[in-house]
Amino acid sequence: MIDASMITTSISLEGYQISKNLGVVRGITVRSRSLLGNMAGGLQTIFGGKISIYESLCERTREEAFQHMKQHAEEIGANAIINMRYDANEVMNGVTEVLAYGTAVRVERK
Repeated sequence: MIDASMITTSISLEGYQISKNLGVVRGITVRSRSLLGNMAGGLQTIFGGKISIYESLCERTREEAFQHMKQHAEEIGANAIINMRYDANEVMNGVTEVLAYGTAVRVERK
């Protein structure tokens, strides 16, 4: 299992040497808010400020994509992921794709 400390947005992992590059790994999830959730979010926008219902949806969606990416990396034998990024796209009105991706690597302590 890849520990969160072995995933970085950097191109290297401090204290480790890359012994094998296993290629790009990704995790994708597609989510939408329910009709009731959209109504609650709409009400929150009337008053301004933090839109907590959408914030929690976004956080859960990113975490799900992140976990899928980790699983993909573990399946191909990685023990770390470097250059990790997120991307999001609206697939259709109210439906969003979130992609977590990075480079799966095998690393060894220096």
